[in-house]
Amino acid sequence: MQALVLVGGYGTRLRPLTFSIPKPLLPVGERPLLGLILDRLRACDFGEVVLATGYQAELVHAYCGDGSRFGLRIDYVHEEEPLGTAGPLQLVRGRDLDDELLVMNGDVLTNLDFRKLLEFRREGDYDFAVGYTEHVYESPFGVLALDGDDVRGITEKPRLEQHVSAGVYALHRDVVDLVPPGNSTMPQLIGELLRRGRRVGGYLIDDAWLGLESVAHFEEAVQQVTDLAAFTELPAP
Repeated sequence: MQALVLVGGYGTRLRPLTFSIPKPLLPVGERPLLGLILDRLRACDFGEVVLATGYQAELVHAYCGDGSRFGLRIDYVHEEEPLGTAGPLQLVRGRDLDDELLVMNGDVLTNLDFRKLLEFRREGDYDFAVGYTEHVYESPFGVLALDGDDVRGITEKPRLEQHVSAGVYALHRDVVDLVPPGNSTMPQLIGELLRRGRRVGGYLIDDAWLGLESVAHFEEAVQQVTDLAAFTELPAP
């Protein structure tokens, strides 16, 4: 099985941590985040991983090499300029791809069995499947319902539950040909698929999952890796 991992971002929201090191190589516990991702892919029977590099690509190359230390075959494509979350798919066109491809952001820490996401896509006959998780926004305030100047009600600290993309995707090989030139995002690609009448499925990730989008998230990840054996060992499912 094949996976494309996006590791080319600048990690601006994690500065100053990423001034000298790319986000996927930041240590989470005793291992770089990318090392944990590669271990998990190998545990889920992936044999080939393509890394889409950009910012400080030479450090990613130096750490991963040809992948033999992870029990994988690792190859590289390079973004000369930022291509977004879908744009790097352009770079794997013309490669000897399997019928399906796993794509994931290089800042996601999870013990998801990636094979289940691929199986979900196949069995549901979806062209594209999005792994998602449930996120709750809770207002710290009492929120008013107003009709002009009249108060019609007040809700104390309301909660809004949303299904949010977890940065992990499974797609049929044909989808790669639909990615436009230049910078593009996964929401744009999904929108294009829906406009074309293609089927897109959502797969709930009920496993441990963290997206490292900020310094606070990174600090939380370090703590959870310390506390949770699921993240520390990432055992094979």
